[in-house]
Amino acid sequence: MLEPVLKVAGLQVAYGGIQAVKGIDFEVRPGELVTLIGANGAGKTTTLKALTGDLAWSGQIELFGESIRGIPTHALVRRGLAMVPEGRGVFARMSVMENLQMGAFSRTGAAHVAVNNVVNNLANSAGSSAGSSAAEIAADIEHMLTLFPRLRERTKQLAGTMSGGEQQMLAMARALMGRPRLLLLDEPSMGLSPILVEKIFDVIRTVSAAGTPILLVEQNARLALGCAHRGYVMESGQITLTDSASVLLDDARVRSAYLGEDGA
Repeated sequence: MLEPVLKVAGLQVAYGGIQAVKGIDFEVRPGELVTLIGANGAGKTTTLKALTGDLAWSGQIELFGESIRGIPTHALVRRGLAMVPEGRGVFARMSVMENLQMGAFSRTGAAHVAVNNVVNNLANSAGSSAGSSAAEIAADIEHMLTLFPRLRERTKQLAGTMSGGEQQMLAMARALMGRPRLLLLDEPSMGLSPILVEKIFDVIRTVSAAGTPILLVEQNARLALGCAHRGYVMESGQITLTDSASVLLDDARVRSAYLGEDGA
């Protein structure tokens, strides 16, 4: 069996005197879509924030076979970790195109390069090693605009003026521009219309089918388990159930607590 891309053991996270995550274990294997489901306040988002270095934690977290202890967030991004946070977090005063360019910023190899140069100077840089990188970025932008056709119509629009659903599309596209080796998704369906939720999850399935490992945090348990390979149920900071997604969908406890069924 291949080594996990993410391995978590005994993870604990506390806010002051409150223990929000209480020693959980889980993993994501190569090519897997794994979902972490649970009610509000279960500790799901706190777990993701620990993985990205936004919160102090204890225990063990290994990313691509190496401990991430002491590694800052920006270094984790360069190693291939990407997160689409709850609430989207787009760069509101930048255009859609500039947001996409920023998503590829860790791939430019030069932190001082102006973001607009990534695409605007493609023609001048063709044939050089930098040009090859820029061409790949341009090709990935085109791929994102194909995955999310609505963004193509709004490449010059300021991200902050778009609808919530459009911002969610942009946040996902921006994360994918980094060519992540592991993608974290925090409540991607929150606040969206059913049509947009369906579109977002179509893209999640497409990205997973292409081989990108995904850790999905989602309150809509039916949607999450419907596209995942495996799932973990989190309650009050602890993981209480884990199995294949199909088994969890049929579990009476999951159906009663998260699917609105009586479990009979």
